[in-house]
Order: sequence, then structure tokens, then C-alpha cells
Amino acid sequence: MPAEKADPPTMAELSPAARQLYAYAAERHSFEPAEAAAALGPRAAGALTELATAHLLQRAPGGGPDRWSAVAPRAAAARALAPLTLLVRETHDEMDRLRGRLEALVPEYEAGTAQRDRSGPGRQELETVTDLGTVRALIAELAAACEREVLTSQPGGGRPVGALEDAIGRDEALLARGVRMRTIYQHTARYSQPTVAYVERVAALGAQVRTLDDGLMRMLVFDGHTGLITVPDRAGAALVVREPSVVHFMVSAFERCWLKADPFPATVSREAARSLSDELRQTIVRLLSEGLEDKAIARRLGMSERTCQRHIAEIMRAVGAKSRFQAGYLLSAAPPPPGAADGPGDAVPEPGAVSERGSGAAGS
Repeated sequence: MPAEKADPPTMAELSPAARQLYAYAAERHSFEPAEAAAALGPRAAGALTELATAHLLQRAPGGGPDRWSAVAPRAAAARALAPLTLLVRETHDEMDRLRGRLEALVPEYEAGTAQRDRSGPGRQELETVTDLGTVRALIAELAAACEREVLTSQPGGGRPVGALEDAIGRDEALLARGVRMRTIYQHTARYSQPTVAYVERVAALGAQVRTLDDGLMRMLVFDGHTGLITVPDRAGAALVVREPSVVHFMVSAFERCWLKADPFPATVSREAARSLSDELRQTIVRLLSEGLEDKAIARRLGMSERTCQRHIAEIMRAVGAKSRFQAGYLLSAAPPPPGAADGPGDAVPEPGAVSERGSGAAGS
């Protein structure tokens, strides 16, 4: 282990007085504090200390202890970053040592799992894992062993910050190894800034991300042979699927959703936001006509119940309904307007912006 070191110094934004003194110093070979105070006023003393701490001023060579001169910004940066550079180098060395110690156990692990798989009863084709910590550990294990592709389907709008922080390191390591990654979110995830930031990071490494309005199931599939799906009404639980026919069904379901999904953009323009809002509204109309309650519709579309209720209120006003029941009846009975692809929702005026519900996958 590298020896403990003090935390590297942090560099705050320079004050206006410090920037003024630096400009003064850059115009001269050297200066004394009294000269700076006479030119810049009483703030010069504090600014001198600030610049010296930032390595932007140094004692003038051969000028005596009271004379100072400016340091080039790049040279100052090199001095300020030296402790961090050393810390990063030592951290990388320790990471390599730790990885080597752990990877030395790979032969034992592979031999043991091969024996377990040959023995039959030890390998369950369907296994329910009820502890969230165990689910996350299993996902980390499957990700570390993944060689070709991981498929992820994440309904529920924007994902929680904690889930994204757990996933980013694992996913970046996968992509760095050349593993292909495809992910489907719901459209409402585009309005979640943490989710957008996560997507930008993994997309820069080659991940593909798309969004869909409805119809997703929460699942992960690794290399087309091991899948995880959530267990209804059991928070944090997952069903581990190794049965080839079931995994094949999961992959086929993902591929059908993938073909219908839209690329996740880095930014959402006004026109794209309006288009997404129209599509979400049409889906709300369909679910409302099917008799679903507000809470169920919100959960299906990955938005807050309050946002869903606001959409429904706009739809009710548009069709002249006084109750949800009447709105559902009118929407299911009315023929779609000319040119509408998904029913009467096309005739509904534009409601407010969509807000995501912020739920995430258990263990993902």
C-alpha cells in the first residue's frame, strides 16, 4: 500500500484583486509588496498571498527576499498538479496489484463453477434472489464475466442517482473491454438530468441507448445465456434465468422493443419534446380508455402520479368529460381523427412538460 499522504490542495477561483495583481506582476520583471500596495491599494497584500499559494508568484531570482515575480500559468499548473499526479500514479499501481491478486484466483473459480455445472443439481435454471445486496453482487459477477453483449431494459423513467452511481463504473469497465451494450429506457427518462449525464458517459464509450413509451419489462441479459427480471410486488428481488428457451424469449422481447424505440438524444429540442409529449399523451389516452387508474398509468409510463393527473385533466377538458369514467367511455367510443395513428389522443391539445417519476431497477 502507498504511504498515506495529506489531501492535495484545492484551488479556488482567483479573486479580482489577485487577478489584478497578477496582471501587474506580469508587466514587470519583479516588484516589492510596497510597490504593489502603492499601485493597487490595501488588497494587494492578501492578493499576493493568494497568488503565492496558487504558485503564480515566486521569489524573484537574485532579487532579494522581498522581491516577487510572476510565474507562467502552465508552470504554476505543473507545480500545483504534482501531488495529484503522484497520487494518481500510485493509485493506478495499487489497482494493478489488487487486480493481479484477485485474478490469480480465476483458475480455481472456473474449475469450481465447471464442476458445479457438470454436477447438475447445483445449477438452477430459475432462481429467485430476494436480497438486494445479493442481486447487486450477482449483477457485478455476471458483468465481470460478460464477453459479448449485455442487454438492459429499464422502465420507470429516470433512474435514481444511487443506482446510476453503482452502475457507471461497472458499465464503463464492460465497454472498455469491448463488450457491446444496448439499453432501453422510457421516454420520460430523457427529462432526468442524472440519467442524461449517465447516458452521455456510456454513449461516449460505444453504448447504444434508446427510449420507448410503454411495453418494457425490467430485465438484464448477459451474453444471451443468463438473464435477470424483477419479481412483481417484491422490491429488490430478482429472478435469475438460465433456461435457454426463456432467455431466448427475453432476448426476442428486447429486440422487438429495440426496433420500435427511438435513439436517446444528447439534448432534447423543443420540437422533439413536443413530439415525445404527443406520444406520451396518446399512450395515456389508450390506457385511460382501457380503464386503468391514475397510479397504474403513471407507473406504466415512468412519471409521477401528479404529472399523470395533470395530463388526464387536460385530456378530460379536451373531450368535454366531467369524470374519468366518462372520459374513458368517450375516448374508447370515438373514432380516431383523420391522419391519427394511435387514436383520439392526436386531437388533444399540448399539455405541460413531462416529469419523470425517478424510480429505478432493483439491483441495477
